[in-house]
Amino acid sequence: MLLFMTELKEKYRDYTDVYGKIAREEKSGSIISVTRGIYETDSCVDGKYLARYICGPSYLSFEYALRVYDLIPEGVYTFTSATFHKGKRKYCENAFGNFSYRDVPDAAYPWGYRLERCGEYSCQIATAEKALCDKLYIMPPVRSIRDIRYTLYESLRIEEDDFFSLSMDDILKFCPLYRSNNLTYLAKYIKKEVAP
Repeated sequence: MLLFMTELKEKYRDYTDVYGKIAREEKSGSIISVTRGIYETDSCVDGKYLARYICGPSYLSFEYALRVYDLIPEGVYTFTSATFHKGKRKYCENAFGNFSYRDVPDAAYPWGYRLERCGEYSCQIATAEKALCDKLYIMPPVRSIRDIRYTLYESLRIEEDDFFSLSMDDILKFCPLYRSNNLTYLAKYIKKEVAP
């Protein structure tokens, strides 16, 4: 169960040294630090349920989500999340894993993610289409349709059949929100390959 500093202060309000009590609880392992002022009582909780509390608002995306949807073959050992208006990348490492955060454009941020629940926990994760657009946004710029094909099938190692099993309509809705060469060429590639 997630616990916030305000809750812990209330719980231990009768102690002379509230912060000392919290430090002792952390040292004993009954609470585990997630990030400053946020603790977890269950050492086995999946880190994906903690990502949005470390840096928010955010949703899981990029490599992590692409791997969840089996679009990329590599294992992913970092909970990668999209944010907006943070201005710089953020990294965090704790007992639950490694977490990284990168901005996407404000116009693109609110679309294409869903809430996933498990008991008292929940996480927000991009759809496969949105995770792909987010990932392409942060990659080096391409200059042609040929380049975007190479990026999809060689750099990211997405299978062509898997790519075309995605919702092309959703991708085409997302692309203009990024104002990015990569997404412009992705839209051109889709329009060229998919009959109207």
